[in-house]
Amino acid sequence: MNRQSTGPDSFAAETTVVVSHLTRKFGSFTAVDNVSFTVARGEIFGFLGANGAGKTTTIRMLCGLLKPSSGSASVAGLDVYHQPEKIKTKIGYMSQQFSLYEDLTVRENIQFYGGIYGLSRLQIRSKTDELLHYLNLWDQVDVLTRDLPLGWKQRMALSSAILHDPPIIFLDEPTSGVDPASRREFWLLIYELAARGKTVFVTTHYMDEAEYCHRVSIMKDGRIVELDKPERLKNKYAAKNMQQVFINIVKGKDK
Repeated sequence: MNRQSTGPDSFAAETTVVVSHLTRKFGSFTAVDNVSFTVARGEIFGFLGANGAGKTTTIRMLCGLLKPSSGSASVAGLDVYHQPEKIKTKIGYMSQQFSLYEDLTVRENIQFYGGIYGLSRLQIRSKTDELLHYLNLWDQVDVLTRDLPLGWKQRMALSSAILHDPPIIFLDEPTSGVDPASRREFWLLIYELAARGKTVFVTTHYMDEAEYCHRVSIMKDGRIVELDKPERLKNKYAAKNMQQVFINIVKGKDK
């Protein structure tokens, strides 16, 4: 997979996500502890960490679903404290639990989500045609969602997330449980989105997928302990792959 043709450098490193000293506490427990990073337009940003590291809490704050305890963050130029509802119109979100209606067809699901996003009937028709072509879903357009293979459901969920053409897309474990061939096809779609200037913020437990990201951050105990390009991290830890890097960090061998 060619990772050199796309990336934030193509868009003059325009910043779309800015996080500074972001913290979230639940009582005496600190779930996210003084986190800072930026993400550029057209960047595929891997957000890694073991379960409980603070990834989901961070994403919820960036999506306008959870108010931070302290620190600051902006998404698409919008403040997470004062403009959470506007942020929701500027992002697409796809979770590992596909939020699709099983008793609707592919076309009906797209039309439903188009209505949720406030698109006109003309816009919905236009976007439906565009997405069916882009995701190669024409043969499945009138198939009930429940009857689709998991890989096609995954494409369907992505189409719902990008229907309103958001500049930033959050993908939370999007390929969980999907076969290797479907995962590769899905990542080709991610690269096409990045090439169009979309910022793609992705969490994954598949360390081979971390290799496809332009940069990756690794969280541990609520903090970002590493943030760099995969190749640089592998060199730093003298590791053959990101799996070895991740294991070293989780076991406390961070440098």
